[in-house]
Amino acid sequence: MVDRFERFSFAIFEISRYWHKITAGEMEKYGLKGPYSVYLTAMYRYPDGIAAPQLCELCGKDKSDVSRAMSLMEQKGLVRKEGGHHNRYGGAFKLTEEGTAAAEYVRQRASLAVQIAGEDLSDENRAIFYESLERIASKLREMSKEGLPQK
Repeated sequence: MVDRFERFSFAIFEISRYWHKITAGEMEKYGLKGPYSVYLTAMYRYPDGIAAPQLCELCGKDKSDVSRAMSLMEQKGLVRKEGGHHNRYGGAFKLTEEGTAAAEYVRQRASLAVQIAGEDLSDENRAIFYESLERIASKLREMSKEGLPQK
């Protein structure tokens, strides 16, 4: 059991580490660090805007990180805030036209990276892999809220 947990943990850590390395290079063209790619891709799914608390939840970041990221992305012309002008957490953040183009670029590059990384997998294995990851993530999210059951 520990071996399976270690393999899973190390694989997830490695995927995350190398993904952040790849995105660091991709985000340089926008004057941003790699982790900001998560915000762009999350916001892309919400063309009508998304509130800061939702971004926190989707991206696994705290309020201060979201606030800093949105402030910097606003300065770069990638994001604009609508509503809640006095409070950084009120209203919604929307991608600008330039931000949408940046998000599309990042999504394309991410898609290419995943395609190349998984090219040795059959379609069936790839489908099983993604379904398995989604189920594991869902159950871990549930346990993080409710606590780990006693066995």
